[in-house]
Amino acid sequence: MRPPISLIGALAGACALALAAPAAAQIRVDITGGISQPMPIAIPVMPTPATVSTAAGDTAGLGAQVAQVVTGDLKNSGLFSPLPAAALKPVGFNQVTSPDYPTWTVTGAQALVQGFVQANGDGTLTVGCYLYDVFAQSELTRQGFVVSPANWRRAAHKCADTIYTRLTGEGPYFDSKVVYVSETGAKTRRIKRLAIMDQDGANHRFLTNGQSIVLTPRFAPNQQTIAYMSFVNNRPRVYVYDVGSGRQRLVVDQPNMTFAPRFSPDGRFIVFSMAVNGNTDIYRVPATGGTPQRLTTAPGIDSSASYSPDGSRIVFESDRSGGQQLYVMNADGSNQNRISFGGGRYGTPVWSPRGDLIAFTKIGGGFRIGIMAPDGSGEKTLTNAWQDEGPSWSPNGRVIMFFRTGQGSGKADLWSVDLTGVNERRVPTPLDGSDPAWGPLLP
Repeated sequence: MRPPISLIGALAGACALALAAPAAAQIRVDITGGISQPMPIAIPVMPTPATVSTAAGDTAGLGAQVAQVVTGDLKNSGLFSPLPAAALKPVGFNQVTSPDYPTWTVTGAQALVQGFVQANGDGTLTVGCYLYDVFAQSELTRQGFVVSPANWRRAAHKCADTIYTRLTGEGPYFDSKVVYVSETGAKTRRIKRLAIMDQDGANHRFLTNGQSIVLTPRFAPNQQTIAYMSFVNNRPRVYVYDVGSGRQRLVVDQPNMTFAPRFSPDGRFIVFSMAVNGNTDIYRVPATGGTPQRLTTAPGIDSSASYSPDGSRIVFESDRSGGQQLYVMNADGSNQNRISFGGGRYGTPVWSPRGDLIAFTKIGGGFRIGIMAPDGSGEKTLTNAWQDEGPSWSPNGRVIMFFRTGQGSGKADLWSVDLTGVNERRVPTPLDGSDPAWGPLLP
């Protein structure tokens, strides 16, 4: 069985272009302090050697759509400024590996993305992706992807990831999904449903029907299951939802309130909070079910646990000191230490997939998204709106998605911001949205 996307290192034959080793890079995007002038980049329509109809449309039309998705991804990163369509001249199939550099030099583009979409005899598509340095007139990288017609958008995201990684030195993140809570209705009677989509808002679909309120969805590492809290029969408890079958199951069948679930990095455990006799502590349980193991015992409310990427430690919030603060402990509950000491309160911590930072909600004179090192040093606030909360990391640990509530409206939207705090944008959703969880790169 062919995987959804096959990476190819060479494309041969009359209707394909060889993917040879690229030359050394000449240009690089500086990402250290934000970017006041994003890099101009040209991304023309990707030609096809022959227009062939597929289940997703003909290859000529798909070439235009692939270029549009790559353009959107790179523009949304805040680091690139794609040239407008009026400045893009058509590219012939024979020009994909031999760019007309003088044409692109006069546009002011520093980088050029070219490619092609080709129908294969077995019903698949080959999408080629090439990056060039316009001024040095050299090739920087190239990659090819073999996909089913239904997965053409994934090939486009993979192409954008290739470009982004080559020009920034950062890891990829465009070929990923987000699960979140879709909201609608009056402020005091919100209908909340689980929804899933690509990171750019495409391929959106609802997972639950809204009969029960859902909160804090979190992907398993395999992205086939989602842990979340649901008010089924008005009892707030943690469930697991199977994306393939649409079935849900109760994680811990006890009368106590359970909430704030999250999977361990290896997917073997779910860590969550449970309120027992007026005290809320953090527990973990095998993802397949079983007896919960209590990890914290301090008086007060311990919640919002998040594993380090290696699974050895857990960050969580606790009011044991009199107000919400952040603590780090070993995965077995030992060695609990407070790490937040700035003014105000701290909540909803989540460990970066790179392990170097913890994102959180800073509460005090409003709600802000912030970051700090795992030892509490280097605290930095990234946003400055009225109510921003619920951070979730991109797969490369470079971008944070969160939800923003308008003052007095009760309505929330999804937003993202990068580590500089400069590149901030709204993430499109059909309805209002909250509690985003950004999944890892798709396999």
